[in-house]
Amino acid sequence: MGLLSPSVSITQYRVEGRLPSPLTEHVTAALENNAIDDIDNEANEQTFGWTAFDDPYQPDFTGSRFVIDTAWVFALRIDKKQIPAKVLKKHYNMEVAKRLAASERDYLSKTEKKQVKEHVVTVLSTRIPATPHVYDVLWHYEEGRLWFFSNLKAANEALETLFTRSFKLSLVRLFPYTAGLHAGLSGPDRDALDQLKPTLFME
Repeated sequence: MGLLSPSVSITQYRVEGRLPSPLTEHVTAALENNAIDDIDNEANEQTFGWTAFDDPYQPDFTGSRFVIDTAWVFALRIDKKQIPAKVLKKHYNMEVAKRLAASERDYLSKTEKKQVKEHVVTVLSTRIPATPHVYDVLWHYEEGRLWFFSNLKAANEALETLFTRSFKLSLVRLFPYTAGLHAGLSGPDRDALDQLKPTLFME
């Protein structure tokens, strides 16, 4: 589900810190330097990086194409390779049989079995394409707010890691408590917020 989907999941963030000028050039360089790399022909099982909002399979940020009105719009892409368990089992057993025949032994040690599995995973990972997962990002820089179109834990963690690495800025996830902390509350109201406790609806 993305920015243009009929139903969306959104995580809101407060962006702490300021970027050096010129802003657009700085953001373009940060996106390009941390764009996603293709791993279809590599042994890597997962990667993530920035990509274009309007064409997530071609991470091109030239011409300030990510600037829409007063916002910056781009996407986080996470590519994962998932080897089916039965495929892994098949190739593992075939490799074990091959090594037993070559060594004229009846069994492999625990360490050898581990090495066989790692070898099979590496070989299979170079053969299968990665499945892409795209999550849109809407960043209102002047307001210090960012909307990430996912509530998935792994996706949010990847966003927070990559954002800090790319822009040297911090993201603070907004939920009722953190939103209250940044709402400009007076001293007594802030003290009252700190004393709030969650309500149990079931025992």
